[in-house]
Amino acid sequence: MAKKSWIARNEKRKRTVEKFAEKRKELKEAGDYEGLQKLPRDASPTRVRNRCSITGRSRGYVSRFGVSRIKLRELALDGKIPGIKKASW
Repeated sequence: MAKKSWIARNEKRKRTVEKFAEKRKELKEAGDYEGLQKLPRDASPTRVRNRCSITGRSRGYVSRFGVSRIKLRELALDGKIPGIKKASW
């Protein structure tokens, strides 16, 4: 489980990105790079980290499901993800 502060910080960044998305788009189209620099750092979408929605783990994130590789395996083995089963041949 990731630290609560890391998860909270990432959620705050997501809100900031949403808040400034329209303004960033306008400034980029206008070519106003000085205006872009005056926006908060966390307004850039590249600063948002992909995290598991269950545990908050940042590494081994599977974007198709929004969870980490570990939780994906657990959920798949429990049959909680439809259409996913363990391979055997």
